[in-house]
Amino acid sequence: MIMDFVLGGAAVFMGISVLTAVRQLQEYERAVIFRLGRARKDLAHPGLNFLLPWGIDRLRVVDVRIKAIQIPPQEVITHDNISISVDAVVYAEVASPRHAVLEVEDFMPATLQLAATTLRAVLGKMDLDGILAHRDVINNEIRTILDTRTEQWGVEISAVEIKDIQLPKEMQRAMARQAEAERERRAKVIAAEGEVQSAAQLTEAARIIAAHPAALQLRLYQTLVEVAASASSTIVFPVPIDMGGASSTSPQQIQNMIQSAVALAATEKAKQLSAATADDTLTSAGRAHAEEPAGIRRR
Repeated sequence: MIMDFVLGGAAVFMGISVLTAVRQLQEYERAVIFRLGRARKDLAHPGLNFLLPWGIDRLRVVDVRIKAIQIPPQEVITHDNISISVDAVVYAEVASPRHAVLEVEDFMPATLQLAATTLRAVLGKMDLDGILAHRDVINNEIRTILDTRTEQWGVEISAVEIKDIQLPKEMQRAMARQAEAERERRAKVIAAEGEVQSAAQLTEAARIIAAHPAALQLRLYQTLVEVAASASSTIVFPVPIDMGGASSTSPQQIQNMIQSAVALAATEKAKQLSAATADDTLTSAGRAHAEEPAGIRRR
């Protein structure tokens, strides 16, 4: 009986020893081994790790995956005395689990607090326009500062990204007015440049027409044809043409020119009347064809 009790006790002792001596770690985990309170140089790696039982060896497990540390909105006063609210996210990973356990009490809150203070310090030295225009520069500067400070903790900063910048309502309205004024200025400058280019082209055209007087009359005829395309048009004849020049226009030439213009206008109007009459004819024929079956049924 006593022997059975001793054997049972030994089996329980061995079972508990085995359970406390074996520890399994995941692929993304590393662990610092403390033996009687002192950290060993060797780390526990993924898989089964055999330790000294009964609490002689204890593990401090560290997750080495990249972690996204959310920085809550920070109230920042810029260099030009504008109050803004900025939030960001920091991507960090544990490069040295031993340093992360031994050099700092809790590396995640410590990294968060350091990131928040660094964000306020960097943005406080810049103007609002610089903050809005150079986010990449700000992200790289904050990452460099954080990486230098957290290196002694065994933490490596992968990236820092500013998520959102909240401006006061008054500042948003002022920036909207500024943007609208800038767009109006650009529109006026573009219109003025177009006028300059148009004046240059008109000057060149006037020089060419002055060298060839017949071109002016051809241009006049073309203009009259375009004006006569409208049914309700008032045609004003620019008479006399070059009356003071060496080659003055005779009254007979002026009369012929007017008659030609009137003939062109009449021809254009006749074309329009013919087209309108044809449209009315087609419309009437379509209506008669549509009403014919109904009339047959009435009969």
